[in-house]
Amino acid sequence: MYSSIVNIDTEYGHISCYLKEVMKEKKISIYQLSHIANIKYEIIKRYCDNQVLRYDTDILARLCFCLNCELSSILKYVK
Repeated sequence: MYSSIVNIDTEYGHISCYLKEVMKEKKISIYQLSHIANIKYEIIKRYCDNQVLRYDTDILARLCFCLNCELSSILKYVK
């Protein structure tokens, strides 16, 4: 049904999360960030392991605020 709208064979890329790299640069652990941002440890771990299917804008805003960074430092489009 949707094959006429989107070519399924087309490689369109994906979004990658670089939270782990930003945290390493800022020298902050998952445990510390979870307390500062008031986000569950497991959620931050999923972001660090690039295992998030749907990104939560509230969580992203908290991460950017607490890490003093731009969203583009955490998420990148990869072709």
